[in-house]
Amino acid sequence: MSVLEEIYSIKQKEFTEKLKEMTDSRTIYVTDLVSCSMKRIMRIRYPLLSFRFEPPMILGDLVHAGLEKLLEEHGWRAEVQIEKRISVDGEEYLLKGRADLVRYAKESQNRAEEVIEIKTGRDLPSNTPHEHHVLQLKIYLYLLGAQRGYLVYITPERLVEFPVDPEPIDLEMLVRETVYNEKTPRYEWECKYCPYRRICPFAKTR
Repeated sequence: MSVLEEIYSIKQKEFTEKLKEMTDSRTIYVTDLVSCSMKRIMRIRYPLLSFRFEPPMILGDLVHAGLEKLLEEHGWRAEVQIEKRISVDGEEYLLKGRADLVRYAKESQNRAEEVIEIKTGRDLPSNTPHEHHVLQLKIYLYLLGAQRGYLVYITPERLVEFPVDPEPIDLEMLVRETVYNEKTPRYEWECKYCPYRRICPFAKTR
């Protein structure tokens, strides 16, 4: 088996193992709360369309793995799983997320102090972080009760860090918007990068 085949096999196995969770209508990911609500519905209906084996995705995974390993050696905990049950109109949903890196208080390994969210890409078009990335990190800060957050962007040309302060988040409102499909899309640019755009009735084609 070639290296490329082995990487593909690993990513395919990871995807297959997560398939049942991805299509569970009672499971909502933190990333669902900061993106088009129709995207979650399309993922549940057509999950195989979300499997992508492309260089930018693999490169992003490798950068995450490398930076997480590096910082784990300096007191950070990588890929911290977060879960919270939220009720909307009598229906209960499981909100799930995964913070890239979390540093816990020395005196209490259960009290989160700082959270790092890593983002990769070709470029960073402005000197401000993307709105959906900020909201995603604020949700992690809120769920973990952490005091500080950092968005770290890694591109071929730049390595930039943006501090993000915690603030109260109305999770029930965000879950409601997602469940009732009220944000289609949430941001104008989303459709351009969406794997479901060719079959989505809400897709912005221009």
